[in-house]
Amino acid sequence: MPSDDGTGAEFHARISTHILDTVSGDPAAGVHVRLDRRDTDGWRPVAEGRTDGDGRLRFQVPPHDWQAGGYRLFFSVGPYLGGDSFFPEITVAFHVHDPGRPYHVPLLLSRYGYTTYRGS
Repeated sequence: MPSDDGTGAEFHARISTHILDTVSGDPAAGVHVRLDRRDTDGWRPVAEGRTDGDGRLRFQVPPHDWQAGGYRLFFSVGPYLGGDSFFPEITVAFHVHDPGRPYHVPLLLSRYGYTTYRGS
């Protein structure tokens, strides 16, 4: 469903993420996440933002950038976990088969491990 950012520009918000800190049991707020799309020249950013107080981020992707194809989420978790974290960055690559469907890619996070899956 297209949305508007107040400037008249239309966006598709068909991709979201949620980060849960599995050690504390709390949402991971303020984590920078970037969405990249694969094209003929490699990867290029199409959207980015920070998780909200509930650890969630819904990306605002321009319609021409939300198509079937390869995508990846780049989670910059080092600042959230602290300087001694084992995984300061996490990249999750996935394939969008039907851009008309919503895609939710959660991240369950701890200092020494992470898990992800296709959510709903």
